[in-house]
Amino acid sequence: MSWLIAQRRCLGAFVGGRPAGGAMFHDMRQWWCGRAVPMAGVASVRVAPEDRGRGIGRLLMTALLDEMVAHGYPLSVLYPATMPLYRSLGWELAGGRHTAVIPGRSLFRLMPPDPAAAGAQEAGSGPPTLRRAGLADAEAVIAVMDRVHEAARDCGPITWGAEMVAQWLAQPEVYAYLCDDGFLAYHWDHANRDLTVEGAEAVSPATVRAFWSHLGGYGSVAEKVYARVGPADAFWWLSRERDAGLAHRSMWMLRVIDAPAAIAARAQVTPARPAARAESASGQPDERAPLAVGARGLAALYAGTPLVTLRQAGLVSGGSPADDAALDAAFAATPYMLDDF
Repeated sequence: MSWLIAQRRCLGAFVGGRPAGGAMFHDMRQWWCGRAVPMAGVASVRVAPEDRGRGIGRLLMTALLDEMVAHGYPLSVLYPATMPLYRSLGWELAGGRHTAVIPGRSLFRLMPPDPAAAGAQEAGSGPPTLRRAGLADAEAVIAVMDRVHEAARDCGPITWGAEMVAQWLAQPEVYAYLCDDGFLAYHWDHANRDLTVEGAEAVSPATVRAFWSHLGGYGSVAEKVYARVGPADAFWWLSRERDAGLAHRSMWMLRVIDAPAAIAARAQVTPARPAARAESASGQPDERAPLAVGARGLAALYAGTPLVTLRQAGLVSGGSPADDAALDAAFAATPYMLDDF
């Protein structure tokens, strides 16, 4: 914790010299359209019960935001316990962390590849070799996951620094496996006979299938498998039955701190800017006001929320259908996250 304080990433609030609250942020990268964007992950926001209602939370978050600006972060993400404070400072709902619940028996056998796609499979490649990953593999894990998120053009997943990844890999209850193009991690709950999959992500179809086949080996002993997966994870198309469902969805919030830097880092296309005075259907100049969006609306837009939704929620005004179509195309995304913090 001392190094977080030294880097001004952990702040405290005091009343008469007595600790009354604290907040911190992690140094992370978040993936948007397959590009890594520096991101500050807010965590451990706390106010002592006897000091609540005195504005200490707002003071902490305002000071923390100032530090994020000083550190040069374009983005910030947090998981809210309550949202009004964060919304008042510009954070808005952006994506979810989804946990699927799968009966163990469902993983005994996976759906085979479609015959129509057989020609696209790598002939004679065979299953990948999985090896246990440990403390010394932190950099290798990060490099592989970078490949995965870039290849999938992912939106939302985060990358921790090597120090935090190494600490996590050192935990004895974590089973972590690494191969050339993927990473698998899970832990076993002996008391409840449940398996929790923290991530099963890879680039190639062969490795994805190998990961889920490996997990299927627990099908005879695991009552349930809880798996953190994205809404478009290949698992949903590999399972034979529809008996897997969502056990939990935790929503996270995003704030755009530096709009030009965040958009430049994320943008895959540059939205065409409609003419300022386009003609209406009647042939008369269109005098509508330019599109206006605040910090909350920008955060939601950045995360792919459609303009029609933002308008209905009162987060955008002005503009035109052409503006909406261009921005929807430029910021299209289905963000998700596998980690919490």
